[in-house]
Amino acid sequence: MKKVITYGTYDLLHQGHVNLLKRAKELGDYLIVGVTNDSFDRERGKLNVRNNVLERVEAVKETGYADQIVIEDYVGQKIDDIQKYDVDIFAIGSDWEGKFDYLKEYCEVVYLPRTEGISSTMLRAETEFVVKVGVSGCGRIASRFIPETDMVDAVKVTALYDIDAEAASAMASKYGIETVSASYEELVDSVDAVYIATPHLCHYAQAKYALENGRHVLCETPLVLDGGQARELYALAEEKGLVLLEANKTAYSPAFNHIITLVKSGMIGDVVGIDASESKLWQAKELKRELDPAQAGGSLFEMGSYPLLPIFRLLGTDYRNINIYSRLNEDGVDVYTRGVLMFDNAVASFQLGLGVKTEGNLVISGTAGYVYVPSPWWKTDYFELRYEDQNKNKKYFYTWSEPGLRYEIQEFVSCIVNKRLHSSRLTPKESIRMADVMQRFTDRVNFYEI
Repeated sequence: MKKVITYGTYDLLHQGHVNLLKRAKELGDYLIVGVTNDSFDRERGKLNVRNNVLERVEAVKETGYADQIVIEDYVGQKIDDIQKYDVDIFAIGSDWEGKFDYLKEYCEVVYLPRTEGISSTMLRAETEFVVKVGVSGCGRIASRFIPETDMVDAVKVTALYDIDAEAASAMASKYGIETVSASYEELVDSVDAVYIATPHLCHYAQAKYALENGRHVLCETPLVLDGGQARELYALAEEKGLVLLEANKTAYSPAFNHIITLVKSGMIGDVVGIDASESKLWQAKELKRELDPAQAGGSLFEMGSYPLLPIFRLLGTDYRNINIYSRLNEDGVDVYTRGVLMFDNAVASFQLGLGVKTEGNLVISGTAGYVYVPSPWWKTDYFELRYEDQNKNKKYFYTWSEPGLRYEIQEFVSCIVNKRLHSSRLTPKESIRMADVMQRFTDRVNFYEI
């Protein structure tokens, strides 16, 4: 049996793709199609927001030409796949003429004629609408967010607002933003979507106003500090047919989602324990807002949504009980917090510190092995699957591009463009449950001062 392999992104699958797959299939008896994973489209230099990898795999499957589909997600995989699947012919479009000649050492290389006059780039340009985003709050995180939008298709920051008009004007000048709005209401009125980067206590009112006025919302984490408010906002977004997304950057990063996929596929058996920690050993002057009780300062409010993310993603949101232990400073703000959550068949814990240092790693314990993610685990670029037999250990490497906000922007815009109200990477239920934990802390439920 003669085996043929080809690769592509297959974004916005069109007749040109179909013709190429047909020609590749005709070269042999068995066609393997490699579909590029959700990553940079290196030719365009931007993250795709149209079709995710699962949608693209399904589109290729529906052509009927692929006998087998594999996911391409690392450099050098083509050689590995050719050897692994005992491939006879590597086929690719003629626009890559000569680029894959190095594969001739392993198999025959065939450059196939492409269909003239059609491409994904052309279709994208013809159909793409650009989401105009207004940024509310021109502080530290906004200065990271705006440049990251340049790395994502179909989005543009067009307006800024801050109660400090000078700060907004300075940021607009720095990044070439068209409009500085005189009020939050004016900002909302001028855009398709709002990115809320204001202090925690402003989130609820600003998100609610934007949703009531028909605007999609990407809100910095924590979304709110009250479970009831979170439920209200998600219900309002659902009613209005709008996207409401919590901007937890870890939730949307490729490496973290690979961890979730591997664990849920049973690679370490049943999960029985999760331990996550995060801390900042900064000076008090660098943590002015973060330690201000009037601005909902403290380690849990500032960082708690990050360790809660893997806990709720892997163990679900129906915990039986949670105990919270905190050291408070003279202003009553928690500078260190440990939480312990009991589930039916597992236990999870998290540690958070502002002015207190912890390891900053993530460990997911299972009945067959465990996952180890070194500090800073929330910026995952490397992790290991470890087993009793160390010969079975596996290491995974990813590129983390600072500040890592492009993936949450990609997911937000993709939801809008593809008319998906919810993201599977951070669901409304999970976001609401995080707010519930914040509320329990505020109400001092099962709370113990240390």
